[in-house]
Amino acid sequence: MSLLDKTWFGGEVEKFFGSPAFKLARKESPPTSKQAAQGVNTTSLEQLVYETIASFPDGCIQDEVLAKLPGKPYSSVTARFKGLLEKGYIEDTGLTRAGMSGKQQRVLKVKV
Repeated sequence: MSLLDKTWFGGEVEKFFGSPAFKLARKESPPTSKQAAQGVNTTSLEQLVYETIASFPDGCIQDEVLAKLPGKPYSSVTARFKGLLEKGYIEDTGLTRAGMSGKQQRVLKVKV
């Protein structure tokens, strides 16, 4: 159990983070994709990405989040941004910064 879970969620982080498997695969997806969706622990991934974004008080870009999570696959990390935005846990500040590629990336920040 993380400090975030103990402090904000009273040990019930599963109620706040994660996405049901049906949201991770389209209706027309093959059975293998649906099975893979069942095996993704979106609760821990979403919480990890949230905590990483929270570690940047002035906001961060995707490349900064990925740099702090070197052992996690790119798609596992970046897919969590949408859920956190939809739930209102993070926000798009409207600002952008250049990423490692030189292209602009949006600055995300935990909502206070």
